[in-house]
Amino acid sequence: MSVYLVFALLFSILVYPFIAHWIWGGGWLAEHGKQDFAGSTVVHLTGAMAALAATILLKPRIGKFNKDGSANNIEGHNQVFTALSVLLLWVGWFGFNAGSTVSVDGAFFGFVALNTNLAAAAGTVAAMLISWIVLGKADVPMMLNGALAGLVAITASCAFVDTWASVVIGLIAGILVFYSIRFFESRKIDDPIFALSVHGTAGVWGTLSTGFFATPELATVGNPGLFYGGGLEQLGVQALGVVASGAFAFIASFIILSIIKVTMKGLRVTEEEEIIGLDISEHGSYGYPELVNKEAVKGSV
Repeated sequence: MSVYLVFALLFSILVYPFIAHWIWGGGWLAEHGKQDFAGSTVVHLTGAMAALAATILLKPRIGKFNKDGSANNIEGHNQVFTALSVLLLWVGWFGFNAGSTVSVDGAFFGFVALNTNLAAAAGTVAAMLISWIVLGKADVPMMLNGALAGLVAITASCAFVDTWASVVIGLIAGILVFYSIRFFESRKIDDPIFALSVHGTAGVWGTLSTGFFATPELATVGNPGLFYGGGLEQLGVQALGVVASGAFAFIASFIILSIIKVTMKGLRVTEEEEIIGLDISEHGSYGYPELVNKEAVKGSV
């Protein structure tokens, strides 16, 4: 808990403001015409690269991978609560994307909200279908990750693309997140909530998508996309922003976490603390005491 709080503070001071300035504050990427309306790069890719640095240093959870390299699926505790949380995020994203217009005067707020909603819905459907095709079941957690991936992907382009393009962006994000999750797991990178795929891979795709789909009428920043006669220029700028921002966030986060690891005597809880659970070891109480009490009563009987 202490490491988390210290890193969150240092990340907010030493990493995020630089990328935010480069793209939103008139920095060098803004001067090149980088398009990122509400933060597929600034917010999501930046956070994902910090998560990648952290998970590499932390290493996998106990029991995640077997000796032969195969992965065990460590389930979340409640899929209903997970679905509710995703729906809350979905609604909140209208404030995130449409709210970035900073005005409800006129139709632009509604247009951005519509694009956001369509991409999320498309991502949900795509993730459900691809998991059904590959796994034989319409996987609920994957479907929820598809919704989030669609939201992350449209965050950069929601103000620059037509509504049909938002559906395409969401569909591709839903498919990408499925294969991205499997890719990272095959590389023995333990990502409990799939942040690298939902925020990283989808963030990259969302950033690049404006280089394909940005229309001349909406691309008030930079140039139109490749499919609207803009050539490769805008796509190149978008790719440059992904590489520069992602590399800076990862390297800076890795350095900060490495220093914290030395100065705070490690990043990770002990094996014993991990086994008994962080509810107890970090917070001193059970997350679900009623269940523990039931088991205690059953044991005494």
